[in-house]
Amino acid sequence: MAAPPVHTLIATDLDGTLLRGDDTFSGRSRAALARAARAGARHLVVTGRPAPKVRTLLADLGCTGPAVCGQGAQLYDADTDRLLWSVTLDRELAETALGKIEAEVGQVYAAVDQDGVAGLTLIEPGYRMPRPALPAVRVGRRDELWVAPISKVLVRHDALSDDELAEAARAAVGSLATVTMSGPGTVELQPHGVTKATGLALAAECLGLSREQAVAFGDMPNDIPMFDWAAHGVAMANAHPALKAVADEVTTSNEDDGVAVVLERLF
Repeated sequence: MAAPPVHTLIATDLDGTLLRGDDTFSGRSRAALARAARAGARHLVVTGRPAPKVRTLLADLGCTGPAVCGQGAQLYDADTDRLLWSVTLDRELAETALGKIEAEVGQVYAAVDQDGVAGLTLIEPGYRMPRPALPAVRVGRRDELWVAPISKVLVRHDALSDDELAEAARAAVGSLATVTMSGPGTVELQPHGVTKATGLALAAECLGLSREQAVAFGDMPNDIPMFDWAAHGVAMANAHPALKAVADEVTTSNEDDGVAVVLERLF
């Protein structure tokens, strides 16, 4: 019997990592993942996108079983189209957190991802989606963001950079929520203590896999907890400097099949 591969768990972010800029997967990436699967490895998507925004992508990639969504707040099962586990951000705390941020940096604009497999993304007046292709529903007032349970809040500022806004938000919010940056124009508030690592650990437990078997791929600071959890962290060439600083290696960019480059070497 052949010896098992060193890495039997492959955890990949989507945007800026496995996905190309046009929201597609390259043929090379598909082939590399298929080769790893034949060798006995399990691929887990670990993304900031909420469950409703990954259904089509998971089906296109042929993913089955669990996927970690919403920055770790949702464990989605692709086979049954349901959430195996989810945690919501208290809406009163979220509103208080926004007020504290605005007290420090002035007006911000917010959006929310609702919980559930049919949850919507709601955006208040003035909020601009960082990825216009992703569907969202515009509401008339901020209080309409809180009409249903939410998994996270997305925040933007007209003048501050993402790094500046994230730093100010962490200082203002404290233990009310976890603040992270998941992409250009995407600073987020999620339930306190919830990260990609907590979601990945839960999914790995469901699959009977361990962190010692895991290799993780990412491109933004929200992937840092995932790198801390996994045995080996691989940052993309296009990654944020903060992630590169904690990575075990840096591969080529998402447009240049960086995930495939590493998987072809490992398998």
